[in-house]
Amino acid sequence: MSEKIAHPLLTRYREDIVPALINDFKYGNIMQVPRIEKVVVNIGMGEANDNPKTLDFAVADLRLITGQQPVITHAKKSIATYKLREGRAIGVKVTLRGEKMWALLDRLINIALPRIRDFRGVPAKLDGRGNYTVGLREQLVFPEIQFDKIDKVRGMEITIVTTANNDAEGQRLLLLLGMPFEDRATGKRLGQRAAEG
Repeated sequence: MSEKIAHPLLTRYREDIVPALINDFKYGNIMQVPRIEKVVVNIGMGEANDNPKTLDFAVADLRLITGQQPVITHAKKSIATYKLREGRAIGVKVTLRGEKMWALLDRLINIALPRIRDFRGVPAKLDGRGNYTVGLREQLVFPEIQFDKIDKVRGMEITIVTTANNDAEGQRLLLLLGMPFEDRATGKRLGQRAAEG
């Protein structure tokens, strides 16, 4: 029977990042160490009201990026200002856990974000509970999406949900995983100064 090999990013988390976090925050128990719980990828689509076919393109794009079938999100209540009716499709989302979550995080950090033009890092602003959301303006930063196969360029939100108790723990976890946070003081990426000496 063959043993399943863990994703390299998960292996790095277990072998390098957990001991570093224990050292940084002086945890008394290994279960206190923050971990990535899930990653939620969401594409909101206001234009789905006018053209329902765009929903199919968004589903196809998200399926290619995540490797998992997206669910269609619906409006919870009607809002006349936005010409929105309760129950109408307004977007697509995927919740990733396990192997697919680690694979997407790895591609986001090492492939997609560096492909953004004039990229200087992502804002280092978490939600107060150690969770982080990064917004992408176009799906083309992922190599799975081919320019000639899309109907239009659309953005998405990627939310990384952690078990961290606060922003300091969550930011340190993501920084150790390789998330290229922007240092507002220098305009460089956090962690880049230490590497340059």
